Amino acid sequence: MVIITRDRRAELLRTLAHMTALPERPRIIVVDNGSRDGTVAAVAAAHPGVRVIASSGNLGAVGRNLAVERITTPYVAFCDDDTWWEPGALRRAADLLDAHPRLASVTGRILVEPGLGEDPITPELRYSPVPAPGWMPGPALMSILAGASMLRADAFRAAGGFSPRLWIGGEEELLCMDLAARGWWMCWAEDVVVHHQASPARDPRHRRMLGIRNTLWTTWLRRPADSALRRTATVLRSVPRDRASARAVAAALAGLPWVLRERQVVPDHVERALRLLEEPQRTSPARRYVG
Repeated sequence: MVIITRDRRAELLRTLAHMTALPERPRIIVVDNGSRDGTVAAVAAAHPGVRVIASSGNLGAVGRNLAVERITTPYVAFCDDDTWWEPGALRRAADLLDAHPRLASVTGRILVEPGLGEDPITPELRYSPVPAPGWMPGPALMSILAGASMLRADAFRAAGGFSPRLWIGGEEELLCMDLAARGWWMCWAEDVVVHHQASPARDPRHRRMLGIRNTLWTTWLRRPADSALRRTATVLRSVPRDRASARAVAAALAGLPWVLRERQVVPDHVERALRLLEEPQRTSPARRYVG
């Protein structure tokens, strides 16, 4: 189990209280992204069995890569400092990966605290239009939710992990395109349950800016030109007309030289699956760039 965190000591300790009480007794690695609130010392005092990797700066999602480099288990589960897995969920996800060797990841059903309603993105996952082979234990996905997924560690490493370029904010999509291009499948599992209590400490405008930028970068890194143009137009029509959106587009344009230099279009079968997701993504309330 890998958790990344920064300056959310209280929330992380709450998550660790849940995770260390699980019957599966997972080995837990916390990657601290340069916290200034005493997080490292607090974890050492409250949970001495938890391994902490203390980074001097904020690595974003790349902190997960550091932890995966150090694990020896065949699978790695991720959660954030404001998410935690239900008892039995880790075992169920591992059983699915054991039973299906072409499966790279299992993403769980997220329940939102405190009311325990399903996360708004759930219908997209439950009713995914991506055709799944007969052996798949759930709907086929073309991306995961990192804070609620278990992955095959070797597949994660071979695909390069999370991109340092993207840092954080929608960083899963690029990784998953690369997994799919290598022949891996990803699925959603109804009975793998993860809880999410959204942190009030996050900056929603900054996260929205990163999400827009990273969506545009990922689109142009992997999609054919016609699809990239169509997806870009859809994203730009959906964003609020404000400074955060303008900064996101400016940042995306500034990165265009390296994006074009590193561009590798996905195989046709991956592109066909991505096209099937365009309409659900366009109409999804969970993907509107607000806040």
